[in-house]
Amino acid sequence: MDILQSIQVLREELNQHNYNYYVLDKPTISDFEFDTKLKELQDLEAKYPEFYDENSPTVRVGGAITKNFDTIQHEYRMYSLDNSYSKEDLLDWQTRCQKILGDVDLEFTCELKYDGASISIQYENGKLKRAVTRGDGFQGDDVTNNVKTIKSVPIKLKNDFPEKFEIRGEIILPFLGFEKMNQELIEIGETPYSNPRNTASGSLKLQNSAEVAKRPLDCLLYTLVGNNLPIKSQFEGLQKARDWGFKVPNESKLVKSINEVFEFINYWDTHRHELPYETDGVVIKINQVQYQEELGYTAKSPRWAIAYKFKAEQVTTILNSISYQVGRTGAITPVANLEPVQLAGTIVKRASLHNADQIAKLDIRIGDSVFVEKGGEIIPKIIGVNLEERKLENQPTTYITHCPECNTELIRIEGEANHYCPNFYGCPPQIIGRIQHYISRKAMDIDGLGGETVALLYNAGLIKNYADLYELTKDQVIPLERMAEKSAENLINGIEKSKSIPFDSVLYALGIRYVGETVAKKLAKHYKNIDAIASASLMDLILVDEIGEKIAKSVVLFFENEINIEIIERLKSSGIQFELDEKLNTNVSDKLSGKVFVVSGVFEIYSRDNLKKAIEDNGGKVGSSISSKTDYVIAGDNMGPAKLEKANKLGIPIINEQEFNVLIND
Repeated sequence: MDILQSIQVLREELNQHNYNYYVLDKPTISDFEFDTKLKELQDLEAKYPEFYDENSPTVRVGGAITKNFDTIQHEYRMYSLDNSYSKEDLLDWQTRCQKILGDVDLEFTCELKYDGASISIQYENGKLKRAVTRGDGFQGDDVTNNVKTIKSVPIKLKNDFPEKFEIRGEIILPFLGFEKMNQELIEIGETPYSNPRNTASGSLKLQNSAEVAKRPLDCLLYTLVGNNLPIKSQFEGLQKARDWGFKVPNESKLVKSINEVFEFINYWDTHRHELPYETDGVVIKINQVQYQEELGYTAKSPRWAIAYKFKAEQVTTILNSISYQVGRTGAITPVANLEPVQLAGTIVKRASLHNADQIAKLDIRIGDSVFVEKGGEIIPKIIGVNLEERKLENQPTTYITHCPECNTELIRIEGEANHYCPNFYGCPPQIIGRIQHYISRKAMDIDGLGGETVALLYNAGLIKNYADLYELTKDQVIPLERMAEKSAENLINGIEKSKSIPFDSVLYALGIRYVGETVAKKLAKHYKNIDAIASASLMDLILVDEIGEKIAKSVVLFFENEINIEIIERLKSSGIQFELDEKLNTNVSDKLSGKVFVVSGVFEIYSRDNLKKAIEDNGGKVGSSISSKTDYVIAGDNMGPAKLEKANKLGIPIINEQEFNVLIND
């Protein structure tokens, strides 16, 4: 047997043994025998570097150093799930789905909701190409070297797999591994980790993959993503993933009714504590892919899936004081400062009190014994007071009347829950918050400049608004705390690079109240430049698609302010993009301008995503549901019966792919 053949045989053997041990939990050789084979392979690869393979089992031991993790845009967005906390919520969700789909028989896939760090792993030709963290759902960090050290993640796939696809899952740290890691830290006098979820997430960002390899991380996969995948249902997808070598938990179950979903939830609400890892709920998905495509997505979540959260853990502790935070819009948020208490694996010292109405409703008083819960929120919240333990000296809470930062008298807008500090241009947290928003990833995405550095720059008197950023010099920045010559240079270069950020992102970065990413894109596309938006009347703005009165009023008020106009003029002088770059406009034509299309069914010429893109590229708009404003329904095979009935009832033309092609090519 020649050297290359010996290496290949060892790689195949070790990959199979990894799969047997970490995925099937059925090892067929001892640890000693495995380590001996691995050492033999390492020696051969070291001696014959010409046979290097980035997908060799030896990469499991790590060793690659990553100082800066590249930001990678997800080819397919990683959506978040809507949460539910009651059976009634699930019934409402089923009703919403049925209303869109019509009278069809739905199946559901029930899966446990794992508490870990979300990951998207891309495979091409059966080999692991890239692993990216969830990030903000649109882009995340490239952690490929670290993920390759996780033994349950296949580096090379088995059987008959698609040429290219992504698989989504959670990187977790099982309880036994977590306890072992903490015991080792305690023995050497170090502080133990707080909980498995945060430790797993932090492990993915370690610079040395050899250190990641030492941690007993696991990866549980739950969905496939890609074009023309060989599956017709979610449950079939899970089975395919198992066949290809992925670790897919066997707890998942295919059920035929919502009552069976409830049975699954009831069982695991009791038995989840028997699992070897953390789980905080159940994810319920419409099983049939055809119906998933019909239901589509909201701006944040798939309509065809929902998470049921188990009842949150609850503890009691003492409320020591209440402090008040000022946000970038001037909104005041009261925060409870608590006697530290262990809750859901972390030490809790603070909890949200939301607003004055919530404090009054619960009659929360300093010194009270309060019930604290950590449900779907990251920040714990106070849900009640133990009145039996209330002391006579605990006085009712009087909400503050003046800003805790600038002492300006607070206002409360009719119909809103929050109090506001109206000192928009003189209150430090508002100024700092606006600049932090301006530099954020979805806005100007300024590399080398973080939120803490913004605060340092403001407190040093170097900036008072975001236009000041473009007048900073390296010499001004270097004296700041934790700032060296290289980091100062990166900061200035990052600011300079932001001058090429497109207009819609700049508009979002300005921080106009109620103008989020989607609204900024619509305004930029409609008006083309900042001057046209600034001169638009209230009625003009309201007539723009999906721009309501509240948003329109906010835009008008922003551009009526002389300080804002002055800042924008300075930004223009700095070279910021305040005009839509028509070269970046993906529109092929305006043939479908003003037309609304609804897409339904399975197609041959186009994928659903490409069909929607073709509509938008030709000036049309894609609607999520049929209404009197719909101009055409594009129907493929297995069109939803509810949509068919509604289209016929409203007399809306139903066309196929070929007829759509005629529309755009005529």
